Amino acid sequence: MKLQTKELTTCALFAALIAVGAFLKIDIPLPMYTMHFTLQWFFVLMAGFLLGKKLATTSVIVYLCIGLVGIPVFAAGGGPTYIFRPGFGFLLGFAVAAFFMGVITEKLKKVNAATLMIPGVVGLITYYSVGAIYFYLISNFYVKSPVSWPVVIVDYCLITVFPDFILCMLAVAFAVKLRPVVSHLLNGYESRKKAM
Repeated sequence: MKLQTKELTTCALFAALIAVGAFLKIDIPLPMYTMHFTLQWFFVLMAGFLLGKKLATTSVIVYLCIGLVGIPVFAAGGGPTYIFRPGFGFLLGFAVAAFFMGVITEKLKKVNAATLMIPGVVGLITYYSVGAIYFYLISNFYVKSPVSWPVVIVDYCLITVFPDFILCMLAVAFAVKLRPVVSHLLNGYESRKKAM
């Protein structure tokens, strides 16, 4: 996959925004692990709505790689051992959600607040599904700290899913206004070139 300079710059910008979102957080202390409600999801949504599947997914992967090499850009730090934290699945969920949101957004015939809610909700379900499955598997089979599905769903999903849905609605409102600008920045040069 070859990216142009402006595409690389855009991916780097969104990776940085997702990192900033990790520090805008509310900690929710729970018996097993502290959950973090952050603004990361907002910027993942914006990437999915504005950049398409390729650039949105790349932005999240860049962010994950930065954190896994040791730069503390995750809500609870960074480093390669972060993979073995049950909550890392929600970060993986960002990448999968960004891809699906990008795919759906690219296929929309008409883009408005109502239609953008479709990829937003699909992304939310994907993000939480990947996160919950990873949380359950790591907790039960690696950390050896048994946790039931009801605990995972109630304590580690339902507690933050409504605020994240609110972020979906906010991101949709912003994306509707920003899509023409971002599209012009990413595609304007090529359009002018073809017209010449």
